[in-house]
Amino acid sequence: MAPDVIDLRAFYATPLGETARQLIARRVQAWWTNCAGLSLMGLGYATPYLDPLRGGALRALAFMPAEQGVVNWPASGPSASALVETTCLPLPDACIDRALVAHALETAEHPGALLEEIWRTLTPGGRMILVCPSRSGVWARVDATPFGHGQPWSRGQLRDLMRQSLFSPERWAEALYMPPVAGRTFLRSAFAFEAIGAKLSLPGAGVHVVEATKQLYRPVGARRPARRVLSLPPALAPAGAAPAGRTQAQQEIDG
Repeated sequence: MAPDVIDLRAFYATPLGETARQLIARRVQAWWTNCAGLSLMGLGYATPYLDPLRGGALRALAFMPAEQGVVNWPASGPSASALVETTCLPLPDACIDRALVAHALETAEHPGALLEEIWRTLTPGGRMILVCPSRSGVWARVDATPFGHGQPWSRGQLRDLMRQSLFSPERWAEALYMPPVAGRTFLRSAFAFEAIGAKLSLPGAGVHVVEATKQLYRPVGARRPARRVLSLPPALAPAGAAPAGRTQAQQEIDG
């Protein structure tokens, strides 16, 4: 079940939520340093990470799932947020350059259909950053934060899902090595946790952060195997009926 948008907004207003936002946003901004002249789309509850990217962008849209709810965004100026069905976005084909997905995949009823819809809206060579909880992380086991809701993913599961949806994973990172504890000591040492965990590639990070590129053609190795059609004789046949594949005339000749 998707967390309510009010709960999401309240979490990011806490010291723990703000620390988590900073740690994840550092990964996102390191990859997307300049979005000037590009069309941006946030899907799920991506506004905490979308805000720093929209300066100079051609347009920035924040789409939020119907089961989650929607809040006004940005805080000032015309609203650019909307309540949507994530598998039927109100956009034409190939109109978005960058898509940022957060708090969406783990609660989606049909994750593959969600990624296929993002693929449809991206321009050729368009890029997506996906933020979702890690199966091996502590954050996925604590439902006091939004990262503890829905289905967490392993790296292998994400890779397979993206390839099936015609995305090519390009860069991987993890974030939230710190435990989901709001104590001052943990918050003060959060960036030290992050630096050590990233440098040593330690297991147990809270979220995956992956950048993927839209593929235009399905790789040969990704083709689905052809279905085999089995031809079986009828389970029941009337007495005196000819066996499958033999006519009545053939039976008389044989007799």
